[in-house]
Amino acid sequence: MANKMTMKIKTWPHFKGALPAYQSVGASGFDVRAQLDGKPMTLKVGQRAMVPTALSFEIPVGFEIQARPRSGWAAKQGLTVLNTPGTIDADYRGEVKIILVNLGQEDVVIQDQDRCAQLVIAPIFQAEFTIATELSNTERGEGGFGSTGKV
Repeated sequence: MANKMTMKIKTWPHFKGALPAYQSVGASGFDVRAQLDGKPMTLKVGQRAMVPTALSFEIPVGFEIQARPRSGWAAKQGLTVLNTPGTIDADYRGEVKIILVNLGQEDVVIQDQDRCAQLVIAPIFQAEFTIATELSNTERGEGGFGSTGKV
């Protein structure tokens, strides 16, 4: 059985349809739906848009919600969440909007009530930073951007 928490959710006046839901027992994310006032939205190739969800969350301190793409749309049509994962902070109380971008090769039509993203609740840690003149050595060292090879 998955870990559970209670979270308050607020619906905005333009909300309709079903509340967010996990689509299977083992799902990590719950789906949110586009709230488009009944009108479809077309994302042309390369275009991005903020898709309203008409939802706000009261996220407990020590957690965030991450907005992630839906895998089927990403794989089949190239539609993804631009700032993946998008972070919704614990102290944010406004409407959650999903920044979608069409990286595919054809225009994508988003219908009102389409499941447009999945949201994942994740624990966070805030660091206390200290200045150091040296950092511990590792085998990788300062190597980055492909330094570990392709295979």
